[in-house]
Amino acid sequence: MESRGNTAVDAALGELDEAQRRAATTLEGPVRIVAGAGAGKTRTITHRIAHACAVGAWDPARTLAVTFSRKAAAEMRSRLTALGVGQEVTAETFHSAALHQLWRVWDDVSDTEPPRVAEDMGTTVERALRFATGSSDWDAAAVRAVQAEVNWTKVQLVAPQDYARVVAATHREPPAGLDAGRFADVLVNYEREKSAYGRIDFNDILLVMCHVMEDFEDAAARVRRSIGWLTVDEYQDVSPLQHRLLRLWLGHGDGGAGAGAGRPNANVCVVGDPAQTIYSFAGATSYYLTAFADEFAPIAADIDLAVDYRSTPQVVDYANRVLAASPERGDYLRLRSARASGTRITRTVYGSDQEEAAGVAARIARGVGKGMSPGDFAVLTRINAQGPAFVAALRREGLRCRVRRDAGWSGAALAPDQDAAKALEDRLGGQAPEGEVTISTIHAAKGLEFRHVFLVGLSEGLLPYGSPAPGAALEEERRLLYVGVTRAEDSLHLSYARTKDGSGAGRRISRFLG
Repeated sequence: MESRGNTAVDAALGELDEAQRRAATTLEGPVRIVAGAGAGKTRTITHRIAHACAVGAWDPARTLAVTFSRKAAAEMRSRLTALGVGQEVTAETFHSAALHQLWRVWDDVSDTEPPRVAEDMGTTVERALRFATGSSDWDAAAVRAVQAEVNWTKVQLVAPQDYARVVAATHREPPAGLDAGRFADVLVNYEREKSAYGRIDFNDILLVMCHVMEDFEDAAARVRRSIGWLTVDEYQDVSPLQHRLLRLWLGHGDGGAGAGAGRPNANVCVVGDPAQTIYSFAGATSYYLTAFADEFAPIAADIDLAVDYRSTPQVVDYANRVLAASPERGDYLRLRSARASGTRITRTVYGSDQEEAAGVAARIARGVGKGMSPGDFAVLTRINAQGPAFVAALRREGLRCRVRRDAGWSGAALAPDQDAAKALEDRLGGQAPEGEVTISTIHAAKGLEFRHVFLVGLSEGLLPYGSPAPGAALEEERRLLYVGVTRAEDSLHLSYARTKDGSGAGRRISRFLG
C-alpha cells in the first residue's frame, strides 16, 4: 500500500509520551493497552489508527474501531477526522457495527425481510411474564428486573434450557420472586412473543450476527474481508457474547463457517482498565482483558499507560489507596500524576442526609461566589434515590443543576435506574452545560471528568451498597469508588451522614475510607 504521509499526524505523535508513542507505532499483531484513568486512552488509540493509515500500513476502509457508547464512538470519529482519516475509518459501537454488517449480508442469508430492532421490549417482557405465570399483576419495577435478567442471559450466552443449572451453580437469584424453572418459562415465552411480531431485541443483533458468521460461509468471509484491523475500546466491559463475535470477526471461531479459512487475523488491539470494571452486573468481565496475552499469544506489544494527566497527585494517591487494599490489586495499575500538587482531599461527616445535601450545596455556592463555574462541579451518588435532596439543596442556593442517569441527561427530576444491559450500551451525554451543576450516579459519570467532585453518602450499606461480604460484589463496589474518585481533576470532597434524618440507628463510614 502506498504511503501517503500526514504531517498533522507526525506532529501529533511527537506530543505523546513514551508509552503512548510505543502503542501508537506498534501497528501489526495483537496489542494490549492497559490504560489507567486520565492516561490519554482515546488520544493514544486514535493517533495509532491515524498513524497506521497515514503511513499506508492499514487500509482505512478496512479499519474498524468499536466501543460501548455512541458518545465514545462519536468522540473517536471526531478525533480521527481532525487527524485526517475520520471519513474512511469505521468507528462504531459493537451493536451498530454488527447491525450494519447484518444489513449488508442479509440478502445472502435469507429471503425474508430483515427483522426490526425494537428498542423498548417492556411490553414483550410483560406478555411473557403473563403467559409464563398466569398472572398480570406485575409492576414496572418487576418488569424492568425481568428484562435486565433476560438481557443478562443473552450476553452470558445462557439458553433457556440451561438457565436453572447456571443459576444453581452460580447462586444467582432470579428476579421478581420467580424460581429458576418459572423464569426459564419466561425466557421461552419472550422469544416466542418476539418471533410472532417479527422483532429482535438489542442483544439479538449480536446473536444473529454470530449465527451468520458461524453458519454462512460466504457471508462470514465477506464480513471478515471488511475487517483488516480491529481496535476494541473499553475491553474490560466485553461480555461473553461480544467476545464471541470478536473472535468470529477475526476468524477464530470454534468450528463452523465462522472459523474461517487459513490463519486468523492477528491485527487486533484491545484497550481497557481492569480497575474500571463496574458493569459486571450487566455481563461485563475484565477476564478477556487480563487473559488477552494468553488467548492471542504471542502478542506484539503489552503496554501500560499509567500516567494520569487529569488529576492532581492528591487525587491520584487517594485512588491508588482505594485499590491497594484489594485482593485483586495485582491486576490494577498504580497511577502517577503528571500534574503539579493540588489541594488536599476533604472528608466531612454530617448529622443527617439533609445536612449533607445542604453542606455540599453551600460549599458549591461559595465556590461559585468566588468566580468558579457551576458546570465545573459534580455531585456523585451511588444510587439515583440520593439525588433529589441535592437538587433541592442546590436550588435553595440559587444554583441550577442537571441530573445524569444511565441513559443520558434528564431534567431535575430523577427517574428509576435503567435496565442494566441498555445502560452498558447507552452511556450518553457529556459534561453539564456551563452554569449547571452535575448530579450523577457514579455509573453514569464513567468516562466524564469534572474540576471539582463531591462523592457523597460514603457509608456502609450505600457504598459498598448492601455491605456485601468479601468477594466479587465487594470488589465491584471498590472499583466503583475508584471510578468516582478519578473523575476529579482539581479537588475531591468525600462525605457521609451519620443518620438518615438525625435520629435512629447510626451509620458507619464506608470500609473503603476507614
